[in-house]
Amino acid sequence: MHLKFRGFIDRYWILLLLITIKLILQVVLVNPVYELHRDEFLYLNQADHLAFGYISVPPFTAFISKIIYLLGGTVFWIRFFPALFGTLTIVFTWLIVESVEGSLFSRILASSALVFSALIRINILFQPNSFDILTWTIIFYLLIKFIQSEKNKWLYYLSVIVAIGFYNKYNLLFLITGLVIGFLLTYQRKIFTNPSFWKALIISLILLSPNIIWQIANHFPVFQHMKVLKHNQLDNNTSTGFLISQVMFFFGSLPLIVCAVAAFVFFKSFTPYRFIGISFAAVITLFAFMKAKDYYAVGIYPVVIAFGSIYIDSILSKKWRLIVLPLLFLINLGIFFITLKVVYPILTPAEIRQNSKAFENLGLLRWEDGKNHNLPQDFADMLGWKEMSAKSLAAYKMIPTSELENTMVICNNYGQAGALNYYNRSKMAEAYAFNTDYIYWLPHLKRIQNVLLVGEKPSKEVIGMFKEFKLTGVVENEYAREKNTGVYLLTGANDFFTPVFYNKVEERKKKLDIF
Repeated sequence: MHLKFRGFIDRYWILLLLITIKLILQVVLVNPVYELHRDEFLYLNQADHLAFGYISVPPFTAFISKIIYLLGGTVFWIRFFPALFGTLTIVFTWLIVESVEGSLFSRILASSALVFSALIRINILFQPNSFDILTWTIIFYLLIKFIQSEKNKWLYYLSVIVAIGFYNKYNLLFLITGLVIGFLLTYQRKIFTNPSFWKALIISLILLSPNIIWQIANHFPVFQHMKVLKHNQLDNNTSTGFLISQVMFFFGSLPLIVCAVAAFVFFKSFTPYRFIGISFAAVITLFAFMKAKDYYAVGIYPVVIAFGSIYIDSILSKKWRLIVLPLLFLINLGIFFITLKVVYPILTPAEIRQNSKAFENLGLLRWEDGKNHNLPQDFADMLGWKEMSAKSLAAYKMIPTSELENTMVICNNYGQAGALNYYNRSKMAEAYAFNTDYIYWLPHLKRIQNVLLVGEKPSKEVIGMFKEFKLTGVVENEYAREKNTGVYLLTGANDFFTPVFYNKVEERKKKLDIF
């Protein structure tokens, strides 16, 4: 056992060093001034409402959230899992190069290209994206192993990973579409004549059946979500903007990506893997046509970078290899350090304001509404939550203990509700909102006597249904997206409020704007 362990260390010590660097960077590249992101609060809250499906996302992230709470629910564990998924992406990229018999140089080149890339920014946040990228990379690894060995066990492993990938993000459908196109246009189409392929497909469908049944039972909310996403966000994007962002994501690795695309066409040794190049082109084209968010396609790049590294290494002589490969590594590292303070949340909001031109030039101040703002959207979404939660808790404590069971805590959006439920966990009643999953989690109280409202000032009609109304606090953080969000306390509701409230809930459920 000792000899095996030593052999493992001797073989993979450089990989271990790279992933150690990766994990360290995930910690040091986040300024402590930033809190959790609004989306993270929703995913964490799903741990208290486990199900086979949600309005907003598939259920895998909720499962991870449950593990996070079992481990203590601290920020360390919240940041740990996306960092872990990012690290495993690098491991499988290394294994892809190794499986295609790439040299040590090419393994280092491919892995370091991911270590020192914008992937770090994605791996900061606890969102489905990090595991999505990992899933795509594992799928390519398993397909490569199947092609090399023609052993059906790899297809069965693939069926499980595909199912888990769909449980994490439906975005995986675009990769599957790209792979089908890639197979059909190459001699790897023979996979469709393999009975084990269809058995593996059936296994995936069986594993996915609980979520499919949930979608059917809830009238396919995923389609509603896609319509609203397109209307509210994707319509503000452009195909050109998407393609430009692809260049920016892995700017330091462009030589590897370009070489990989060329090699899939002309390099004879890559003929068995030509479907990967076609899949890459298909996925990018599909996303560009859909005007998708720029990070949707990041999962396709690790395998492309891997093959680019192998190709460059294979065509160089020993002399040029010692020059070109270190040079490519240094170029990527240099670009990483040049963009360090712009791409990652290192600077404080005030420092970003002072250097706003650099952020604007890279398009980082453009939000999903298509307009430029003072901070990158993700950064603004990581501020003001603790302040909001503390002021909400102070307002909640103003309510007499005897009336708490008839008190409803309502927020204008899922970020506010999730933040209150995270920071005030077990300190106050659970908060809800009229959008995303929260509207389906709302409890049905026989009588609502008081409402703690976080968000915009309620209408005169609503205020008129209560004996007393007052503003108890406002989010004052000038850099937060939630700046000026109010905390309102409405007490002594009349008899009409409760039925009016739940009628409003049912109306909102029937509309697309719950997202």
